[in-house]
Amino acid sequence: MVGHIIVADEESTRTIVMRRPEKKNALSEEMFLELRDAVVSAQSDPDIRCLILTGRSGVFTAGDDVEDFLTLATGKYDPTKTRNSVLFLEALVKNRKPVIAAVDGIAVGIGATMVFHCDYVIASTTASFSSPFVQYGLVPEGASSLLLPRMAGHQRAFAMLVMGRAISAEEGREAGFVNVVVPPGHTMNEAKKVAREICELPADAVEVSRKLLKLPKEDILRRIGQEEHLFGERMRAPGVVAALKGFLSRKKK
Repeated sequence: MVGHIIVADEESTRTIVMRRPEKKNALSEEMFLELRDAVVSAQSDPDIRCLILTGRSGVFTAGDDVEDFLTLATGKYDPTKTRNSVLFLEALVKNRKPVIAAVDGIAVGIGATMVFHCDYVIASTTASFSSPFVQYGLVPEGASSLLLPRMAGHQRAFAMLVMGRAISAEEGREAGFVNVVVPPGHTMNEAKKVAREICELPADAVEVSRKLLKLPKEDILRRIGQEEHLFGERMRAPGVVAALKGFLSRKKK
């Protein structure tokens, strides 16, 4: 586990890097807790004015580790226990500081969802965003069913969240959730420039203005809870286990 989440503070900006190249930066239960802690601990540090979320090896993240999903689906799934991925997303909702996403390569599942929670998104021409939950008999999570229609409209959200269609970086820009598209390997350079620009602004004014732009956090947290309840119900559906096993078997071939 050591080294899968790298946190570095420089020039008033905290950079949080997902690095698990052998799994395309797929996020384990432990990694979600590290991501949450990196976001939460930044809140009490006045020297940190901005956060950058990014991946390594030309990949943002392949999303949840499907093997962890399968363990949940085949074990004694406890709907009263909050999944670690939800704890991380709730930390993003409660976060008071601007978050920049530097997306180079695929952003799948919760990888796409966390981007919807960010304030400024930089994507490379090789980036793509997809949410294949319905294909496995599951449902959207992390308030994506609330945020994406608001950003991109119902039709685009339906194609992505229900039909599972991937959205390219340029399509994301046209849809309104990507700010700028850059060549591969240039997302972090651009993210640092944007972070410096944000950090030069008055911190209190940025925080208040950001809050005005966003939906009330209570509404977002309520939708996360609704989705999580439905997600838990779907995790116990017979077809889900078969779909997850089928995905893993295809990957091993």
